[in-house]
Order: sequence, then structure tokens, then C-alpha cells
Amino acid sequence: MPDNLPLPETTFAALPDHAVVSLKGPDASGFAQAQFANDVMAVADGHWQWNTWLTPKGRVIAVFALIRLAIDDLILIVPDYAGDNLGTSLGRFVFRRKVVIADQPMLQVAAALESPASACNARIARKLDTLELDYSGDGGARTLRIGSGWPPASNELVTTWRNLDLRHGLARLVEGQREQWTPQHLSLDRLQAFSVRKGCYPGQEIVARTHFLGKAKRALALLDLRQSAQPGDEVFADDRPVGSVVSTSGSLALAIVPIERSAHALQVNGQAVVELPLAGGLGRAIGEN
Repeated sequence: MPDNLPLPETTFAALPDHAVVSLKGPDASGFAQAQFANDVMAVADGHWQWNTWLTPKGRVIAVFALIRLAIDDLILIVPDYAGDNLGTSLGRFVFRRKVVIADQPMLQVAAALESPASACNARIARKLDTLELDYSGDGGARTLRIGSGWPPASNELVTTWRNLDLRHGLARLVEGQREQWTPQHLSLDRLQAFSVRKGCYPGQEIVARTHFLGKAKRALALLDLRQSAQPGDEVFADDRPVGSVVSTSGSLALAIVPIERSAHALQVNGQAVVELPLAGGLGRAIGEN
């Protein structure tokens, strides 16, 4: 992995709603492979993937970026989930594996609405104690850096970043929306965030059955609400509930709605909403450079 990344002073600022969790030890990748829904063993050192942790019933607990620095050194970048809580929850499944899971509160997740200096797609870049990830998609250039010393992000940057996550179909799950939805409900195939072929993990049987039998009947839709709403609010069509709001940011929302539905306008809180196309390009394929 390159160690000569130039890191000029730019507009990076620390996002308050992202945590960093490390998995270190000889069994780090083996533990992650057994617990998480994507294929950790297929990720090359110095690369990252979208991944997810599921309940045994195949419901999404968390969606995160998993960085593989080495087979014994992984980092999770987790939005909207306290790192110490996630680390404690994961630690209950360590048993005799040689892996140490730890929240890293001294590490910041800094964001900028600009192209990476060196990272590209799934390949990260590294300079001293700073890691760089390419979060760009069809909605424009974005870069994350993991390290320390950045000022807090403005409310404007936090909101813009969250808006772009939603526009790309990256659901931001608050407490009440965890353990409610399958990866297919959240359209995580668009992000290439789970595998149906890698072998056993919690919820794998349900995920694979849905995939191979083609029974996914609901998926994500991006809505312009033209008003505020809350996760959990119902989505209506023809005066009957057909779905639920999952994530919100200002007037934008991601909702779970039927894949096949009437052409009648959707409504939230009694108001008609406009369905917008989801932006692509945020998925990160194995081996992508």
C-alpha cells in the first residue's frame, strides 16, 4: 500500500456521527468473515468494502465501511452507531478467537466534498497515521480521512454529507430502524454490501433464500418529502399504508416501499411526495482499483 500520499491542508472537518472500531489479532479477518455479511477474505490488503452485520433473522444491525489494512488488522467506519456500543456487542461473539475489538474514540472521521488525493474506488491511501477513502459517486466527489486533528464539521457539511448518502441509497439507520430490515429491503446489493455465496454468517440462510428464490417484494425509494418527516413514518398509496420511512435528512427520505405498486402518488403525513432516482457509483466491488 502506498505510504507517500501528499496530504495538503484542505477543507476536511470531523463528522460527529461516525465512529471508528478496530479489529486486531490473528483471527481478526476470520472473526469478521464469520460475523459479517460480505466476503472479507476476498478484500485485498489496502482496500475497503461496504459490509453489514445482521441478526440471526437476517435483519440489518449496522451498515459500515470495512477497511482491510492486513489480514490481522481491520477498521470499521460506522455511521450513527456509538463505537463503544458496537464493540461491546461484537465482543460477545469472540469466544476463543484471537481478536481484540476496540472503539477508537481518539480517531476522527473527517470529510471533504472533493476528490481524493490518492485513494481510488476501493483502494485506500495511507500517509503516516492518516487513511484516505474515496466516497465519490455519481452525485460528485467525496473523500473520507481517518486520523486526528481536524476541526468539527459545520452543520452544513454534516447535512450535505448525509443528503448525499441518502441520494446514493446508503441508509442511515437510527436506533429505531436497526434490526428491522433485510439487506434486500435496504437495497444493499446496490452497494455490493453482502454476499450470498461466501458461506455461513448470522442471517445468511434468510438472505440467500430471498436472493435465490426472488422473493424480495420491497426495496428502497428516495423521496422528496417537501416537508419534514421521521424514521418510522408510514408511506401511503391509494389511502392505504404501503411502506415506511427509514432515513431522513431535511426534506429527503429513504423509504421501504413495494417494488411493484400502482402509479398513484405516494404520500407521507398526508402530503404527496416526489420519488427521485437513486444515484449510482457508491458501490465498491471486490478487486476494484
